[in-house]
Amino acid sequence: MLRIRFELIPDGDESRTRQLASAELGNITAAGDVSDYKIMACEGDNSVASTPTWESHGPIARHGSRASAWVLVSKAAAWAAAEAEKR
Repeated sequence: MLRIRFELIPDGDESRTRQLASAELGNITAAGDVSDYKIMACEGDNSVASTPTWESHGPIARHGSRASAWVLVSKAAAWAAAEAEKR
C-alpha cells in the first residue's frame, strides 16, 4: 500500500500540524510492467474553499510500474481532484 498525505504545518510549527487530505493506493495486480491500483481518497471540511468532507474509492488502471513514483502520485491527484469536483 502507498499513502499520500497533505498536511498543513502553520509557520513550520509541527505541533500544529493538521491533515488536509490523504489517499491510499493498493496494487491489485501481480507485479509486472503494468499494474492496476485501487484508490481511496478523502479530504476534510475546508471552510476557505467552502467544500465538505468527502471520501471516495475507485481504480487507477494500467500504471507503468517502471515510471517514477511521482507519475503515480500525479494520477492519484488527478483522480482525487475529479472526485472532489463532484462534491
